[in-house]
Amino acid sequence: MSQIAFLLNGTPVRVQGESPTRTLLDWLRDTRRLTGTKEGCNEGDCGACTVMVTDAEGSRALNACILFLPQLAGKAVRTVEGITGPQGELHPVQREMITHHGSQCGFCTPGFVVSMATAHLNGDTDHDDQLAGNLCRCTGYAPIIRAAVAAQTAAVPDWMRADQTALKDPSIFCPEISSGGGAARAGGADSPLGAAYRPTTVDDLAQWYADHPQATLIAGATDVGLWVTKQLRDLSPVAFLGGIAALRQITRDGDQMRVGAGVTIADLRRAVAPFHPSFAELLRRYASEQVRNAATIGGNIANGSPIGDAPPALIALGATLHLRRGQTRRDLPLEAFFLDYRKQDRQPGEFVEAVSFPTHAPALRCYKLSKRFDQDISAVCGAFNITQDKGIVTAARIAFGGMAGTPKRAVQAEAVLIGRPFDIAAATAAAEAMAQDFTPLSDMRASAAYRLQTARNMLIRYLHDLGGAAVSVLKVRA
Repeated sequence: MSQIAFLLNGTPVRVQGESPTRTLLDWLRDTRRLTGTKEGCNEGDCGACTVMVTDAEGSRALNACILFLPQLAGKAVRTVEGITGPQGELHPVQREMITHHGSQCGFCTPGFVVSMATAHLNGDTDHDDQLAGNLCRCTGYAPIIRAAVAAQTAAVPDWMRADQTALKDPSIFCPEISSGGGAARAGGADSPLGAAYRPTTVDDLAQWYADHPQATLIAGATDVGLWVTKQLRDLSPVAFLGGIAALRQITRDGDQMRVGAGVTIADLRRAVAPFHPSFAELLRRYASEQVRNAATIGGNIANGSPIGDAPPALIALGATLHLRRGQTRRDLPLEAFFLDYRKQDRQPGEFVEAVSFPTHAPALRCYKLSKRFDQDISAVCGAFNITQDKGIVTAARIAFGGMAGTPKRAVQAEAVLIGRPFDIAAATAAAEAMAQDFTPLSDMRASAAYRLQTARNMLIRYLHDLGGAAVSVLKVRA
């Protein structure tokens, strides 16, 4: 019978007979009795379920509660039990958590330890960012951060590097586990874990999805995972896209960057940082490290959320979306993809293959308004990109999330700016014109009036930002 294989705390395991949408968290706790991995929110917000997943591209912290078993094929997983050495030796972050009293009630501690150990392995010392996805209501974080700082100069234990070495051994997962074709392509009972298809090429995906347009495509599962854990939906048949290397490619052709739909938000952030630092800073506030390590740019676009953070920035850049259905490919401006709330210009069996955008846009600025700085959904997300010639605005692209049922351009505001100097008078007039562009809704995150006012304020902020004024929300002046 078809199965998947992976390393669990250094030991090869094979899984068969499970639902393709069984989460790693449930399997660890119920089947393996590895109860150090906790269930808190069960939606990827609290970090209590954090595990370390290693593959050929490195090690990263992920939320086990929204990670499906087929996503682990050929990889290595370490739970908090595997952070400790084979003879019970404490990892440096565990020792420092004890020394600095980083644990009180203890429920969150395993997730923190795994996040800290993964960051320690990778040499990441931006501890506030690394731990923003781990919720602790007891310590106030100070002793945990002190523990992370104290551990950062300690040597990485040998056992923490063992997974990378083990994955290079071709005999670990032999005999070869089926990843598609035959019954799997038909989504039959003999396919890996029942109704799951795991294509390895874009061509395979295109053929299968054209034949199964009702299927659910799963990349990072940071959104789809909640359809299972919260809505208890049956997603079959499903295709897991993590094995398609071509979808994870980032290439440059002159002034254009092409990003495959399977590129994670974490990798996208690193790729755009040299060209669009404001966009990269926006992506730093995209959920948490665990979510950024799993979520893909294709999923962020394809789910059509009106409050997705990446689309406004990409629309402001004039991004082009690349779609594929069977052997047919088509391109369209990204803003044209979003038709209405949760409705996109996508045909049955058609999927997002990539998105491309210019690498040169020195005036691009992105601003996010949310109730918390970290790990929060935007109330309003604005992206601004104007072009000036001798002080006169010759082109303007302004896009918002949270202001309509889709990510949307402020075309009336843009029109006010064209052909005049970008000064306070022009910015104020364009801000007033936003009332013609948007009729926002009131909800739990913000009222309609608040959204409109803050969107206008963002344009004024943009004016001062381009003028060199300090506008960071992290820098407060009296």
